Amino acid sequence: MSDNERPFWQTTPLSEMSTEQWESLCDGCGKCCLHKLRDEETDAIYFTNVACRLLDLTSCQCSGYETRFRKVPDCVSLTPDILTDIDWLPPSCAYILIRDGQDLPEWHPLRSGSAESVHEAGISGRGRILSEREAGLFEDHLVDWPAEIPAGVARKRKKRQNHKRGR
Repeated sequence: MSDNERPFWQTTPLSEMSTEQWESLCDGCGKCCLHKLRDEETDAIYFTNVACRLLDLTSCQCSGYETRFRKVPDCVSLTPDILTDIDWLPPSCAYILIRDGQDLPEWHPLRSGSAESVHEAGISGRGRILSEREAGLFEDHLVDWPAEIPAGVARKRKKRQNHKRGR
């Protein structure tokens, strides 16, 4: 198969993707919008099932995407440059998969042609998350499922260099 016949995520480096291509990699799972806690002593990350107040709990999409940085100042803008430093994205995240030389799983909307496929496959947070406005203490809402490697995601990670962390 020639490069012209292969999908863009297999032929275009993350750093060279158009804004439209980059944005389309998001599968709409909502996991990146979950609050995570970091252990100060061990640096371990713990997921919660508590979502940012802007996350629509049904669609798992940001309800204020265009103005999110104004409404949530600590919202992170994912870029190819910061992907080398991020250690809190779920293993099913397309940005991480592509960064690590993997392909998109069959349930990813770019492969399936449907935004619902991520929900139908049980990958998203739909039905498992609550808003930070209702949660109380985040420590009371620790969960493992966002960090699990779902079916269709390669378990072997490609080694990468991370100069800032010395990994």
